[in-house]
Amino acid sequence: MNEILSRFCPRIDFESYEDFYQNYTCTVPENFNFAYDVVDEWARIKPDKPALVWTNDAGDMRSFTFADMKRLSDKAANVLLAQGIQKGDVVMLILKQRPEVWILMTALMKIGAVCIPGTYQLTKKDILYRCNIAEVKMLISVDDKELLDNIRGSLSECKSVRNVAIVGDTVPAGFIDMRRAIEEADEKFARPAGAAATQVQEPMLIYFSSGTTGMPKMVLHNHTLPLGHIVTAKYWHCVQDEKVHLTQTDSGWAKFAWGKIYGQWICGAVIGAYDTEKFSTKGILDALARLRPTTFCAPATVFRYLIKEDLSGYDFSYIEHTSVAGEPLSPEVYNQIKEMTGLEIREGFGQSETSVMAAAFTWLPAKPGSMGKPAPLFGLNLLDENGKPCDDGIVGNISITAAGAYPRPGETFSGKGASGGMPGIPGLFRGYWKDEEVTAAAWYDGVYHTGDMAWHDADGYYWFVGRNDDVIKCSGYRIGPFEVESALMEHPSVLECAVTAAPDPVRGQVVKATIVLARGFTPSDELKKELQNHVKRVTAPYKYPRIVEFAAELPKTISGKIQRNLIRKKDATE
Repeated sequence: MNEILSRFCPRIDFESYEDFYQNYTCTVPENFNFAYDVVDEWARIKPDKPALVWTNDAGDMRSFTFADMKRLSDKAANVLLAQGIQKGDVVMLILKQRPEVWILMTALMKIGAVCIPGTYQLTKKDILYRCNIAEVKMLISVDDKELLDNIRGSLSECKSVRNVAIVGDTVPAGFIDMRRAIEEADEKFARPAGAAATQVQEPMLIYFSSGTTGMPKMVLHNHTLPLGHIVTAKYWHCVQDEKVHLTQTDSGWAKFAWGKIYGQWICGAVIGAYDTEKFSTKGILDALARLRPTTFCAPATVFRYLIKEDLSGYDFSYIEHTSVAGEPLSPEVYNQIKEMTGLEIREGFGQSETSVMAAAFTWLPAKPGSMGKPAPLFGLNLLDENGKPCDDGIVGNISITAAGAYPRPGETFSGKGASGGMPGIPGLFRGYWKDEEVTAAAWYDGVYHTGDMAWHDADGYYWFVGRNDDVIKCSGYRIGPFEVESALMEHPSVLECAVTAAPDPVRGQVVKATIVLARGFTPSDELKKELQNHVKRVTAPYKYPRIVEFAAELPKTISGKIQRNLIRKKDATE
């Protein structure tokens, strides 16, 4: 029996998906705080229990126990307090996958400060926008030269930032050496009481949305988020106690919360960290061999690149469960990975705003290309334009119907929380901070409308179509970009592709495919025709791309998602 997990889940084991969906419950303790009630509790119960195993591109290895994490996060909390960070203050972390990510995120929870994770790819403009709109008090970054230049260039216009700390070997003058400060700090730290104590409904974490359309929004989570990710870790990632789980992601992305801290540590798993400076297939393959994770999750992009490599010399027998999220995985990639490695990839779906909303849970036969079936608690459904549930085969808006009334951002920050003081469904965000208009447009009548479109089949499996603004309307047909992209991915010449709507004077819109070719293939009119005919054969003929454009790369967000809106915008101006 897992001593920690059983405190929040009265029942852990289920006989079937139906049993799980209908009977899974999660208890939210009063004033729950992940740092104290999970990290410090593991340190108290099993101080030598492994918590984190870390490696980098050079092949270095480091390991941390929960006793280490408690001691170091207590020291880090004292450093933050000494720098004037108090409960409710906002701190931005741009730390790649340095061990300090886990130490400082835990420390921020301990003092009740709000964490904004950021990716190292942030530009000066990105940093300035985030710091000013979120009123960031302190920024803590790795010692990356380009990133430091961007930080320096933004500081004079960052109105709220008081201090900047650096994690690394090169700390410029005027900045705080965070590693040294933590090392020298007092390791005695007591859980705050009274007004200083955290409340479960208070803000804990803000993710900036990927910004595939418009400026990034601030996705606000309270202290229930870690409990929402029990389903993510236990029942989708299928992590095991004291076994390594590796989710490959930068710490600035919401996938980090999904796969590299909360649910995994609640379940007692060891978090695997591959701290890479730049993605390469050889790098991830070598890191897998060093970390030897029992469970592994990666974005679809990683698997798309892996199938273009010779994997015959690699042993994957230590991996017992594999999963994917972030973007849909085409059936072709699924089938090739299974043929090449024997691994069956389990897809999951969710957003920065949520924990896992649907997945090919372990009880379910996998259907390649499907995101699986709904997770419990959310009341997930597909709704049409009138808010009515869709029949099988009909495309609708993926919606959380059990969302309830959303709290006004000001009320959340004052500690009043959701309506009636309730913390809300574990794993569901509490609104877009400082933007009631955008929140109200997505969350009304007790329903959160995700803006993602899907349909479900007669077996209850959900099939992703695309963002509502990505769906193509051609001559009266509604065409989802993912189904065309999946067809294109079956062709050996295609490494990556993005399908968008291009304006057409007769049809209104036509299907356009922007394609990055695999090694050994060159653009040509003959290849365009071959790809068009391939799509006609694989899927309905009306879905074929009338326009095919080859590109060296696709425009992507800093979280790695394809920005189809930028392709549409470029086409509209030409």
